[in-house]
Amino acid sequence: MSSPAPHRPLAVPERAARVRFRRALALMVMTLLVPGSAQLVGGNRRLGRIAVRIWLGLVAVVAITLLVSVLWHPLVFWAVSNTLLLGLVRLLLMALAVGWAALFIDAWRIGQPLSLLQNHRLAAVGVNGMLCFSVAGSLLFGAHLVGVQRDFMVTMFGDNKVVGAHEGRFNVLLLGGDSGAGRWGLRPDSLTVASIDAETGRTVLIGLPRNMASFPFAEGSAMAAEFPQGFDCDACYLNGVSTWAQDHTDLFGDSDNPGIDATISAVEGITDLKINYWAMVNLQGFKDLVDAFGGVELNVRDRIPVGLPHESYFHYIEPGVKKLNGQDTLWFARARHGSDDYSRMARQKCVMNAMLQQVSPDQALRNFEKIAKASSAMISTNVPGSEVDRFLQLALKAKSQKMSTVSLVPPLITTADPDMAVVHSTISTAIDRAEGVKPSQPPAPVEAAAPAAPTTDAPPAAPQSTPSAPAPVTGGSVGTLSSGYAANQAEDLGSAC
Repeated sequence: MSSPAPHRPLAVPERAARVRFRRALALMVMTLLVPGSAQLVGGNRRLGRIAVRIWLGLVAVVAITLLVSVLWHPLVFWAVSNTLLLGLVRLLLMALAVGWAALFIDAWRIGQPLSLLQNHRLAAVGVNGMLCFSVAGSLLFGAHLVGVQRDFMVTMFGDNKVVGAHEGRFNVLLLGGDSGAGRWGLRPDSLTVASIDAETGRTVLIGLPRNMASFPFAEGSAMAAEFPQGFDCDACYLNGVSTWAQDHTDLFGDSDNPGIDATISAVEGITDLKINYWAMVNLQGFKDLVDAFGGVELNVRDRIPVGLPHESYFHYIEPGVKKLNGQDTLWFARARHGSDDYSRMARQKCVMNAMLQQVSPDQALRNFEKIAKASSAMISTNVPGSEVDRFLQLALKAKSQKMSTVSLVPPLITTADPDMAVVHSTISTAIDRAEGVKPSQPPAPVEAAAPAAPTTDAPPAAPQSTPSAPAPVTGGSVGTLSSGYAANQAEDLGSAC
């Protein structure tokens, strides 16, 4: 019986080749985990020490930044809005990409590729190339995103004058309308003042109808000098102030935005509030922003037409709680068929509330580039870049609080001839209630024979003959033209929508 053949050990050259191959791979993995460690082991130790120190320093900075950011959110908001810091971070990421790629190439050299077997050499080339391009590519993509954010900040926000809070509140005029070349703000389709508590972020939305007439302008303004008795000319409405001003630019000196300046003087005269900043929203670009966020969920209470019957995309948004894309959200906010301007104003406020409540930081991060691109095309504003972090903080605080609304619409006022005393007291009461301040005087008693006047914080209640009957809906908004719409006058906009 023959004995089995004895085990033949690997030839020394073959074993040595495998050791060299494993060493080459180990050097690449070391470079991936701790850049410069390969050089400390078998290359230029001085270069290795510099690379390792830089790496450990960056790890420490990132760790401390993340810890502080978790404990103190304003650091994040400051970082993403500071153009100088963003520029430095972008350059740093690009330098890291080049330097790390160079360390991978040097690690490949230290691994003595010419001493490897052909198959080992090909495998090492593939691994090194994959690691090199993955790491460098990720860093360069990060630099690209930082560059997008910086360009967004530079394009969107300038170095305008910082205006402090007035009586503890920031009042921002939000203008919405279609735009084209040279058409920013010609005839605003919607006008809303967001009055924001400078400490808590508690917000009151004040809606102004575009068809308001016979209103005063802020004292001392160019428009007040031209219309000392108010904007009472023939067919002169609030949304026409901008057009009138752009036809008389000589009255506004070297103003860059005479139409907006004139509109602000009108809004200040109507509301008795000092406007800090303004933002013009291109409603056609608004749908791109909604799509960038992945849509918005809205409670559709009635069929809303999208487009006109002769258009190819015409359809209806059916009732129910639905997540709408940008096109449908735009039409939900703007549709007029079977509706009126005041019902449409109510729906627009519901969209604002939904956007504030539903947009989350992780959504913004996932769709960052799309959002930045859509926002740049959609918004024009005079908010200074240095104030962006402040408003981001206030927006985060506002998410956890109720949003109040008050709208200067019937039956509260007559838009053709508004009672300014009622307007001012209504706005003041709404802001006081949002801040938790009780009215200084109780409301005057109502005569028995007179119908109850609508309250300033909620629409009149629906008839109570059938307690279980649902509230009436007009044009997709809860309420009627005669009784008022819930979303236009509410202490909690979310519940009214």
